[in-house]
Amino acid sequence: MYAGGGGCMAGRIRDEDIALVRERTSIADIISETVTLRSAGGGNLKGLCPFHDEKTPSFTVSPARNVYFCHGCGAGGDAIKFLMDAEHLTFVEAVERLADRANIQLRYVEAGPAPVRPRQGQKQRLVAAHAAAAEFYADQLGTAAARPAREFLAQRGFDKAAAQTYGCGFAPDAWDALTKHLRQKGFTAQELVTAGLARPARSGSLIDRFRRRLLWPIRDLTGDVIGFGARKLFADDDGPKYLNTPETPIYKKSHVLYGIFQAKREIARQGRAVIVEGYTDVMACHLAGVPTAVATCGTAFGADHIAVLRRLLMDTDAVAGEIIFTFDGDAAGQKAALRAFEEDQRFVGRTFIAVSPDNMDPCELRLAKGDLAVRDLVARREPLVDFALRQVLNRYDLDTVDGRVEAMRRAAPLVAKLKDREKRPEYVRKLAGDLGMEIEPVQRAVRNAEAELRGEPVRADRSASARPEPAVDNPQVVVEREALKLALQVPVLAGPMFDALGPEVYQHPVHRVLRTAVAAAGGAAGAAGGAVWIEAVRDACGDLAAAALVSELAVEPLRIDTEPDPRYVSITLARLEWGAVTARIRDLKSKVQRINPAANKDEYFTLFGELLSLEQHARALREQAMGGL
Repeated sequence: MYAGGGGCMAGRIRDEDIALVRERTSIADIISETVTLRSAGGGNLKGLCPFHDEKTPSFTVSPARNVYFCHGCGAGGDAIKFLMDAEHLTFVEAVERLADRANIQLRYVEAGPAPVRPRQGQKQRLVAAHAAAAEFYADQLGTAAARPAREFLAQRGFDKAAAQTYGCGFAPDAWDALTKHLRQKGFTAQELVTAGLARPARSGSLIDRFRRRLLWPIRDLTGDVIGFGARKLFADDDGPKYLNTPETPIYKKSHVLYGIFQAKREIARQGRAVIVEGYTDVMACHLAGVPTAVATCGTAFGADHIAVLRRLLMDTDAVAGEIIFTFDGDAAGQKAALRAFEEDQRFVGRTFIAVSPDNMDPCELRLAKGDLAVRDLVARREPLVDFALRQVLNRYDLDTVDGRVEAMRRAAPLVAKLKDREKRPEYVRKLAGDLGMEIEPVQRAVRNAEAELRGEPVRADRSASARPEPAVDNPQVVVEREALKLALQVPVLAGPMFDALGPEVYQHPVHRVLRTAVAAAGGAAGAAGGAVWIEAVRDACGDLAAAALVSELAVEPLRIDTEPDPRYVSITLARLEWGAVTARIRDLKSKVQRINPAANKDEYFTLFGELLSLEQHARALREQAMGGL
């Protein structure tokens, strides 16, 4: 455990004051600032442990006894211990933090007539320096020199009240204005460098890290300012567009989410977090009625950010939250979305993406179309896996066999990675529909991808490298053979009905070659039949396999016990065409599913009209094909 009175050094906090801090502190209030707690019965509360990764809540808080305990990792204690472990404070720092909250004046052993406060620990000093810096920068925003910063905010729809709400500030055009200000307040040069607020110049003196820039203070979950984000305003500023506080003892960019302090209660209440890309996007979303928006600070969204959100969302098997990513529709935004899908599996809850049809970010959208458009953007979200699959399929020409097979190869691992195994079969069916392929090869590709993810050997599978020829017992192949037999054996009877269906209705490549040879030999309608006709078709075949098939089909019995008649020819050819039409319908459905009707309205309705017409034709062919074979 820890020393109850902070050790025996001079300036030790009096035991009775520590007891008073414990008495007046609600442990549930302290812990709920970083962990979403829900009733666990018996007056206890439960949440996801902040000290280890878990999917089922085992972190229990007892408000009656003012203690907590995690049944998963064994962490436990009171509010003081929680702050020490969660925020890496010393015992004295944690007691002082809680005393400030409870408005308790602490007394120290061996003090003089007036209470003597020992020197604050490093974290508290750095936080205090940032608080003073935020106040300084906010005051500077009202000066004449800060007019470009105020204009920048105004042009993006943010008035003075919004700037004050988010603590926006301005770093003046001076080398050491902030440094001098903070030194006068008693902060040392080393503290300012460690805080990332100043840096040594070549001359050896200290200069401000931020200069001539618009600033946003970045707060942690408790509301303390721990860093800044600074936006370039002037064309002659040769620095990056955005400059952030460097890594410091209190600022770890992989853990920090801008707007988390303002958004945390709504995230917990709604069970939803919206991830945007910038400071102005967070402000725009909050002001437009999407108060759960947060943004990363100069880094990609990653595992540590997920850990922060999962605790707020109480993202568990029993209570699944929603995480909604908003990205620009450009290539960089799409790439970021696919990276987010890789991290998606760390969440138990559902992940979505919201992309503006006009490729505008939330700030631009609010300016152009108002608050309602921002709320609609989030409301129109789609599952992230759907978006990721569509991005993969869009890279390939799905009107070609090679394109469909390659797209299947690339998309199968995404389906295999789905954390919810029960959804995988449904996404296999969806992927097969999008590709315009039969479900079996897609199932095999996904199974192989699953095996590969588990590190198991993958069985060789023809479908993974090339589209296999239809099996000889495939119903459509059987019908194709029967139609070709009719053309070769009874061409007068097959006649115009056979000739009306071209090579494109045949799935089997050798059958297509043979059908082309029938046309080259003059067509079934003009043939008298017999050996001369068979020889003419064989001679017209430019393929040895097709020529051999002519001889085979010329003597193979028809699949009917009686002599063939016009009705049998009609049924056979209706079945042949029905198979081709249903394949075309499958391809069209795949195309329609991949088209955004808002962005490509004309193409969408053209294809949709063709689809309706084909489906009507398919129904008629099916009726014609009933009975027989």
